[in-house]
Amino acid sequence: MNTDLLYRLLDVDPAAGPVELLHRARGARHLPYLVLAALARDGVRMGEHARAELQRARDRVDCYARIARDLVDATGVRPIRDLPLAGYYPPDLPRPLGELSLVSPTEATLWQAVNRLVTDHPVESVEVTLLGERPRHTAVTLRWPAEDPLLDPWYQVRLATAALTGDLAAVPVRPYLAADDHVECLIALAEEGLGRTFRADDVIDVARLAGQPFEPVETAAVVAAYRLAPETVALLDLAAEHVPLGSLRGVRTVLEAEVAPELHRRRTLARPLRPRHGTLLRRTVIRHQWDEALLLPAGAATLLLTPVADYLLTPDGTRPTEPERTAALAALAAWDATPPGTPHPAPCPGLSEPRHR
Repeated sequence: MNTDLLYRLLDVDPAAGPVELLHRARGARHLPYLVLAALARDGVRMGEHARAELQRARDRVDCYARIARDLVDATGVRPIRDLPLAGYYPPDLPRPLGELSLVSPTEATLWQAVNRLVTDHPVESVEVTLLGERPRHTAVTLRWPAEDPLLDPWYQVRLATAALTGDLAAVPVRPYLAADDHVECLIALAEEGLGRTFRADDVIDVARLAGQPFEPVETAAVVAAYRLAPETVALLDLAAEHVPLGSLRGVRTVLEAEVAPELHRRRTLARPLRPRHGTLLRRTVIRHQWDEALLLPAGAATLLLTPVADYLLTPDGTRPTEPERTAALAALAAWDATPPGTPHPAPCPGLSEPRHR
């Protein structure tokens, strides 16, 4: 990737110079760091503050890589999307990382990883979302401040028992990703299109993947099996306006026949499913013996007790009312008052409880 591509993607006249390029990039998600790195590689003079901003971005990439290595070795989770995509960028032009996404083979492994993160980092926010019923998938997002929280985004690590969550309607949760790294990265990029429009930084990712050996028929079949033909075609069409597609051009051609059938399938099989977001009731000391979360009835709502915090889930996924919160706190107090080793309220049907109180 060169600076000319950044000028084209951001619709900046090269005559306006690097100041205008960086100014335009400020309105995008990760592009300021890419612009600074590209300008530094081209030898553009920059001041102390710009160099410090670029160094903090590089430090963030290194931090996420260290976290991922530690969690992979200790728990068996593995990174998806952003960090693997960063591996296709050259060392002097590192891909910015806004978050670290990890997929866990089991819920027990997920909570092991969460426990390590809470222990090793100044985590200030732990958000939990449940997806589906049977099977039920869990997603946890942890956040803590950057070194300079006024200038840089907080660190964010997202773990889930499903690699791809779909649109919670016609595109279902898919727990696993493809075996080939470059195909996996393409699928993870296309998945983003279920929730937002594609952007300039997505085009740059495609440009980095374009040199990989995609086998058109096989790759298109995998993409179609993951229900992402329309999003992949839209992404590749956008990228083709700015960069050569390389081996991805053949993938785009084969995928054309898969778009209409997938859109038809979505229209006829849509089953909207509301995710259940947990409202934090309290953080707890780490319950090291627990390897799963526990769901308990609390009036019309549900308590979600996890190894690191306790939450309230409302029936329709909306913000809890005051009566629901009062009932949840009463149920939580009853749980706390149950002596160890004695029976406590039965968990919700179909869900196991932790092995230890």
